[in-house]
Amino acid sequence: MKIQLKRAYEPAESSDGWRVYIDRLWPRGLSHETFHYDLWDKDFAPSTELREWFHADPEHRWNEFKTKYRAELAASASFAQFKTEAMRHPVVTLLYSSHDTEHNNAVVVAAELEN
Repeated sequence: MKIQLKRAYEPAESSDGWRVYIDRLWPRGLSHETFHYDLWDKDFAPSTELREWFHADPEHRWNEFKTKYRAELAASASFAQFKTEAMRHPVVTLLYSSHDTEHNNAVVVAAELEN
């Protein structure tokens, strides 16, 4: 399985494979008619508390965010089911809304899928 990361605001491409939106909140400014995704499962997005805590100081909280989010994923039955389903697809593109391409929940999910 090949895992790709892409901002939700980038256009869909045939090379995206299975497109999975992994944020809890709908991407600001995108319409339901034009944003293409195959799955949106809010159950394994970072909890509201963790997301708000991280966004208050992302520069200094990234490492701790990764640790806390991995713990949430490990406890999530929804993520376990998603991981099984993702293995059935040759290409999985994780879609996220953050402007920061290096410090976001998609980076953590991709790492967990590769384990």
